[in-house]
Amino acid sequence: MNAESIIRSIESEQIKDDLPTIYVGDTVRVGVRIVEGGKERVQPYEGTVIAMRNGGINETITVRRVFQGVGVERVFLIHAPRVATINIIRRGKARRAKLYYLRDRVGKATRLKQRFDRSL
Repeated sequence: MNAESIIRSIESEQIKDDLPTIYVGDTVRVGVRIVEGGKERVQPYEGTVIAMRNGGINETITVRRVFQGVGVERVFLIHAPRVATINIIRRGKARRAKLYYLRDRVGKATRLKQRFDRSL
């Protein structure tokens, strides 16, 4: 067995198969596992997916939300054990792969039209 097949077999065990199909523009709620002291809890992080990168085990999504008037972006490695759940709240209509232009917009201008042809 060569090194590539060993790496692929280890990666295939780690890949989550219960994830929904996520598109750029979707509003998602990501459940993030947080350890405080000896206890572990799941904290939701809700926002718009503005970018997706890579594939396979290295697949990431960038989720943007506005918290107390400040834009906060967070990158999630979706197959990581720290990500407990990903729920899609609404489908957004995006015409490009990266929605970085939303960073320059404020208030209602950041809203995307809803897309109804893809199921939740």
